[in-house]
Formats: sequence, C-alpha cells, structure tokens
Amino acid sequence: MKFKRRKLEAVPPFVGMADIVFNLVLFFLILAKMQDESQIKWEPAQATGAKAVGKPKVSLTIDDAGKVYLNGKQVGLMNMTALVQAELGDSPPGERTVLLKIHKDTLAATFEDLIAKVSEAGGEMVHAVEDEKPQ
Repeated sequence: MKFKRRKLEAVPPFVGMADIVFNLVLFFLILAKMQDESQIKWEPAQATGAKAVGKPKVSLTIDDAGKVYLNGKQVGLMNMTALVQAELGDSPPGERTVLLKIHKDTLAATFEDLIAKVSEAGGEMVHAVEDEKPQ
C-alpha cells in the first residue's frame, strides 16, 4: 500500500518581520542627523535692533576655533561658492537666504572671504546676532 507524503510548508512569520522592519526604520530615523549643529561651539555677537528671520536655506557657522561649517558639516573655504550654489539650487530671489553664525570673538579677516564667496554664489546673507541688552 502506498502512502502519500505530506509536503511540509515552512511559512515565515510575516507579521513578526513587519515589526522588525518597522523597528529598524524607527531606529535609523532616530539616529539620522539632519543638520545637527549641537557640537559646534559659538556665541553670537550682540547688536541693537536685531530682527527675527524666517527659515534659511543654508546655514554657515564659524565656531570659536575658526572652523567653518556648512549645514553642520565642516568644510573648507576653497570650494565654498560651489557648495553654497549647490545648496541654494534654483531657488527664486527671496528664498536664497544664507544664515551666517559667526562667533563673537572671530576676527574680520577670518570671515570676510566667506562673505565674499556667499555673495558670489548669489546668497542673501543674514547675520545671527543677539539683541544687545541695555546696561
């Protein structure tokens, strides 16, 4: 007498895999750093009549050690014009805002070249300063 063999089907638990994939996506989203500038140490200069500004397209920071950061990533001045142009893209005038955050003790010779390169790239510069407190 012949017996029919049963085929054993091994079906992976798809519900468990969906949970694992969801947890991995959340994990990498939490760890992703989008323009994280928390490690940059800088203190803004003080000025009278400071006004609030909308959201800039590009953020340039010079820290207390004189290092230059573009959107939180350390860069050099050699190709700054091309980097700023790439970040601004084809933005229309009025939406080409570049926020300059320069440490208060930075010498003018350090950031004048940076300002010139931003102007060459077509950026509209805004300086980050604190409103001066009356004494």
